Amino acid sequence: MIRKLCLGLVGLLAAGVATAEWELNMPKGVTELSAETYGLHMMVFWWCVAIGVVVFGAMIYTLYAHRKSRGAVAAKFSHSMSAEVIWTVIPIVILLIMAVPAAETLVKLEDSRSPDLTVVVTGYQWKWHYRYQDEGVSFYSNLARSSNEARMLDSGIDPFGVENYLSDVDRPLVVPKGAKVRILLTSNDVLHAWWVPDLAIKRDAIPGFINEVWFRAEEAGTYRGRCAELCGKDHGFMPVVVEVLEPDAYATWLAAEQADQPAVATAN
Repeated sequence: MIRKLCLGLVGLLAAGVATAEWELNMPKGVTELSAETYGLHMMVFWWCVAIGVVVFGAMIYTLYAHRKSRGAVAAKFSHSMSAEVIWTVIPIVILLIMAVPAAETLVKLEDSRSPDLTVVVTGYQWKWHYRYQDEGVSFYSNLARSSNEARMLDSGIDPFGVENYLSDVDRPLVVPKGAKVRILLTSNDVLHAWWVPDLAIKRDAIPGFINEVWFRAEEAGTYRGRCAELCGKDHGFMPVVVEVLEPDAYATWLAAEQADQPAVATAN
C-alpha cells in the first residue's frame, strides 16, 4: 500500500513538472540591485543547506554510532568550554560573512540620489496614478479592459483565453533603459504596496507618507507586478506594469505624451 502511494505521488509530481512552469526561486531580475539581491539570497540559501547538512549529519551519526545496543555510555561531564567557544565563534563568523555584503546592498537600495527621472506613484482603490516630475506628464493606470470584462460574472468570456489575465493595464509606467528612476510612493486612501519582482521592488504606499525607492533597468521589456497589500474587495484587480524602452523610443513616447497632456487633463 505504501509502495503504491509513493509511486502515485511520484507520478503526480512528474506530471506536474511536465505540464506547469515551476518558479520555486526568486527571479534574478533586470537591474543591478535585483541581481545583487538574488546573489545574497542564494548565498544565504547555500549557507543554510551546508549548516543543515553538518548539523543533521552529526545528529544522525551520533544516534547511530552511540546507540545503547552498541554499549554506549553517557559522558559524565556537565559542559565543555572548548565546545561552547567553537559553537559560538563559528555562527558569528558565518553571520559576518552574510552581513557585510547584505549591508552594502542595503546601502545601495536606499541611495536614490541624483536620479535621471522621478515618478510620483499614488495608490488608489483600485488603480495607480503616475506623475513624472518636471516632465508635465501624468495619468492613471487601470486594469486592462479585456481582463476587467472577463472577470465579470456571466460575462461569457473565458479568462484563460485572455492574454495576461489580471496582469495587464491600460497604461503602463514607461521608463528608459539604463536610467536611474526614483519612485516616490504614497497612497490616497488605504495601504497599498507597489511590487515588481523583476525590479526587486516591493514598497508600501501609505496615506500621508512618502516612501522612496529606485531602480535602473538594464534590459528593455515589459515587467509585471501587482499591489501586494490587501487593500479592499478589488485588491486582486490592481496590477502594476512597467515598460522599459530604449532611450530613443522613450524620448518619442514622452514627446507624444507631453503633446497629449492638455487633452488628457480635459478628459479627466
